[in-house]
Amino acid sequence: MTALDELLTDGFVRFPDILPSDLLTRLRQVTDDLLKEQDEAVRAAVRSQGSMIGTMAHPLFAELIALPAALDTLKQMGFSDPTFSDGYIISKPAHSPRLFWHYDWFAWDDPRSYEPLPPQLFFMYYMTDTTRENGCLRAIPGSHLHHNALHDLLGEPHSRNLGQAVDTTSPEFSDRPDEVDVPVKAGDLLIGDARLLHAAHANETNAHRTLITLWYQPELETLPEPMQAQMAKKTRSIPADWPAEARSLLSPMLASSRYNGDAQPQVRTLYRPREAKTAQ
Repeated sequence: MTALDELLTDGFVRFPDILPSDLLTRLRQVTDDLLKEQDEAVRAAVRSQGSMIGTMAHPLFAELIALPAALDTLKQMGFSDPTFSDGYIISKPAHSPRLFWHYDWFAWDDPRSYEPLPPQLFFMYYMTDTTRENGCLRAIPGSHLHHNALHDLLGEPHSRNLGQAVDTTSPEFSDRPDEVDVPVKAGDLLIGDARLLHAAHANETNAHRTLITLWYQPELETLPEPMQAQMAKKTRSIPADWPAEARSLLSPMLASSRYNGDAQPQVRTLYRPREAKTAQ
């Protein structure tokens, strides 16, 4: 099975040893420094998913976003000209609960959301090896395309109650019969479809578990114009004080610089329809 076949079938695919060791070392230092600056009250409010810090917080992330080895994985799958919109440092604290089941897609009213090719992809880089004990990813293969029983049980995605893990007996925190663990090594790249149902195990260790998630559009120009406009709208601006080299790396990849139309941004529909729909 090719990487593209795996992505289209399961909704995710792993690529080993994508990050150069020196870049991984620098990313660990920068993410740890940024997390130390974050207010404790902010961390407490998102104890389920972990701290959320935008990747425009440091110019080193331009090097990661435009990493040739990572973009080559997309070329292998036929996506030669991707765009980038935003990204986050997500650090799951020590002894924190499970991450709730969710998907990260917003355009369920548009038929394009049910087609096989992914409208948006996440790139996940973990700063440490992940296991069940420290909160590795959980995923439901195929749920990016096919209706799943869990879709009918989920409440508002990313709500405050979910972020604070107020009720871990709710379906969003449940064990699922069709879920799989997705452990990875530090330096690996995990690519996934934004529509995929995914979650994470609790972090039962004494150390935080840090993840960098980046959002790419593999073929922005093939999306309906309102989707393109929404991607452009949510694209984070490059800080003016970033070095010229970092700005030049990232600027050509921004979705906001590649969409020049005047369509109204896609109305965000956060709930996948409860009735089953079949991929075209």
